[in-house]
Amino acid sequence: MRTAPNLIAVVAILLAGGLAAFSAVFAANFIEERASTEIRRALAEEEITWVGVEASGLQIRLRGTAETEALRFRALSIAGTIIDASRVIDLMDVTPAKPLQAPRFSLELLRNDDGVSMIGLIPAATSREDIATAVETAAEGANVTDMLDVADYAIPAGWDQALEFGLEALAVLPRSKISIAADGVSVTAISDSSSQKRKLESDLARKLPDGLPASIEISAPRPVITPFTLRMVIDADGTRFDACSADTEKASERILVAARAAGLDGKAKCTIGLGVPTPQWAKAVETGIKALTELGGGELTFSDADVTIVAQDTTRQALFDKVTGELESDLPEVFSLHSILPEPVKIDGTGEGDGPPEFVATLSPEGKVQLRGRVTDELVRSATESYARSRFGLNDVYAAMKLDEELPDGWPIRVLTALEALSELNSGSAIVQAEFIELSGVTGNSEANARIAKLFGEKLGEAQDFNIQVRYEEALDPVAALPSPQQCVDRINAILADQKITFAPGSVTVEGNSLKVIDRIADTIKECPNLELEIGGHTDSQGREEMNQQLSQQRADAVLTALISRRVLTAGMTAKGYGEAVPIATNDTNDGREANRRIEFTLIVPEAEEPAEADAAEDDTGEPQETPANPEPTTETEATDGQN
Repeated sequence: MRTAPNLIAVVAILLAGGLAAFSAVFAANFIEERASTEIRRALAEEEITWVGVEASGLQIRLRGTAETEALRFRALSIAGTIIDASRVIDLMDVTPAKPLQAPRFSLELLRNDDGVSMIGLIPAATSREDIATAVETAAEGANVTDMLDVADYAIPAGWDQALEFGLEALAVLPRSKISIAADGVSVTAISDSSSQKRKLESDLARKLPDGLPASIEISAPRPVITPFTLRMVIDADGTRFDACSADTEKASERILVAARAAGLDGKAKCTIGLGVPTPQWAKAVETGIKALTELGGGELTFSDADVTIVAQDTTRQALFDKVTGELESDLPEVFSLHSILPEPVKIDGTGEGDGPPEFVATLSPEGKVQLRGRVTDELVRSATESYARSRFGLNDVYAAMKLDEELPDGWPIRVLTALEALSELNSGSAIVQAEFIELSGVTGNSEANARIAKLFGEKLGEAQDFNIQVRYEEALDPVAALPSPQQCVDRINAILADQKITFAPGSVTVEGNSLKVIDRIADTIKECPNLELEIGGHTDSQGREEMNQQLSQQRADAVLTALISRRVLTAGMTAKGYGEAVPIATNDTNDGREANRRIEFTLIVPEAEEPAEADAAEDDTGEPQETPANPEPTTETEATDGQN
């Protein structure tokens, strides 16, 4: 019977153990679930959703990937406020940090009359002191303000050539902003004139390294026209402008359309500039041209806001009164009209006739001047003679003037103004009367008529009657008479076809008869201002390629140096050695090798200058145009030779 109590005891113990184990498991699960729930709630309140919470007994494991180390530590700290921190197991990862990217290096150069400012971020390997020195040299010693920052990263590809080009541009642009970066250069500048603008764009385009993107925008300010002048004449010779000014392209077109309706033939151009007295300038000119046409001829002069219309002396008084009355009412309010119906002008032309008093100055084609006619007193006679000698030459003036104290007021001004206008001519005459001035002759200056009209309007004032009969002759124009660049190169080729430039074997010195060839070429180039040439050196294929290239470069440099020593302007010339790379004959024969050993003069014509129409428009407006990078030069000449 003892077996039963023992069995009961064993079962009781087992039941007690099982209950204890169940209670322990239940308590542990409850504690785990409660701890993990509280931690999840705390993390959710802080908007941390990327952490996984796992309970393992009394320990809590945190898993997940934090974006930063700070977020990982924050999650760990929150869990440590719920349970003992020693029970929190950190199994979290942190996203690997991205490698730092090199910054974009850039350099801004701002140059004006006060100096140069350097702004930007440059590589540490590029010495800021060297840049400052180069900028100071390029700006001819101007004050340099250094506002650069430096970063220690590798120099990006293209940086060095962009920096070199930017400094070259700075040297020739005194008012400019140059932005330099490894991926390109941007140049914005102001030039003094349209012609300088084109030259600067051409020079920079040639200096631009191959493959470097660049934007070159150079603007030319419009000229200030004072007084703002327009003069139109309708007479037996037809309709013409002595001077034409406009404030905009649109105004210019309106004026030219009105002029063509009045009988203007051929090409005409109005100078576009600043200084217009009113935005209604074009409307006023159109009105004046219409009135002049209705009169059947005469002269119309605008000088700022003063308008003078001079009818022909055969115009009927009734027609003159009607047209001028309508013109005065139709002109915008700012303009003041002076209308003249002249008496028939009688010109003696000798200064000694019995008609109206005259002063006559004549200019011969040889430059000799004769002064005849009347002046008011001895002081005016002396001043007139001195002024003429200052204009035409001390020994080229013959004076035979008479004194007449009864001449009207303003006579000396009219005389001196006529002499100044006569100085614009190559030959001709000026006749001064009290109510009329006539200037006639020929000139080699295509702008002479406009200059004379402007001069008369400025010096004589409003309501003055004058006649300008000046003819432009291209043969007298010193610019038009110059040979074209192509003609200059043709002359050089003719010289070289007659006798070659030669060098001794292996030598880079121009000597012997070749010096006479250089003399002749120098004389030709001096007659061709601003000639842009490439002096190319070439060799045959004998010897090493590298040595041939060096030899050809040295020989091309020698020719350029020889020209410089003869006081030739070589700003537009470059020397380049091509070695054996550009043969013009086979290198298998002595004659072929002789032909390949040569110096070539090549005319460089940038593409930016080829469209003549664009240039003409540019002259008027001065608007900047983007210069294409790396224009291809055009070869206009063929070989000279002269290498050994």
